[in-house]
Amino acid sequence: MKKVLKNVSFMIFLLKSCLFLSQDLDAKKVIVIDPGHGGKESGAIGINGIQEKDVVLDIAEVILKLNKKLDEPLDIYLTRYTDTLISLCDRITLAKAIKADLFLSLHCNHSDNPNARGVEAYVANQSSGFSEEAIWLAFQLQADLNKKLGFESRGVKFADFQVLRETINDFPSVLVELGFLSNWDEARYLMKEKNVLAIVLTILKGLEIKKLGYD
Repeated sequence: MKKVLKNVSFMIFLLKSCLFLSQDLDAKKVIVIDPGHGGKESGAIGINGIQEKDVVLDIAEVILKLNKKLDEPLDIYLTRYTDTLISLCDRITLAKAIKADLFLSLHCNHSDNPNARGVEAYVANQSSGFSEEAIWLAFQLQADLNKKLGFESRGVKFADFQVLRETINDFPSVLVELGFLSNWDEARYLMKEKNVLAIVLTILKGLEIKKLGYD
């Protein structure tokens, strides 16, 4: 992903120009980005051979790099920094140990139907004091990926995924599926560095809005 950061100064300027910094900038929020799968667990394998574990780790790494270049960077941690399999329990334990304010799990989709496409976001199917914030961010992310990048929106859904279920009482948690690796168009899209950069900028904007201060 070395070429991703070419011309990054201009891209950062564009990102800053559309952020809404209405909250106290001194109060940093701790955000945990969870690149799904890893190691022997490849996740979905694309029609062109790309693996979900690699796609989401690339995206997470670029999020870290671009975040550091912001004037007011968010406090972001990853659940894995390399191609290593980390158990779901350990990912959850890490997020709780560092007292995360948000947990965002990144994944890619797969379907037996090669025409299936689009992005979707998941939140826990149980309610808690953090449900409203999680749903708000889930809608924000999938709507931005639709409007700004042209991904078809498959909406926000409720699920019993472990990373959502076991964090509902601790912080807002969202799992986002960033397109279908079984779809030729989306698999090719996710292989291009400029498109990864566009996805990262969209995610960062969503995280930056009001510094997670949901009014």
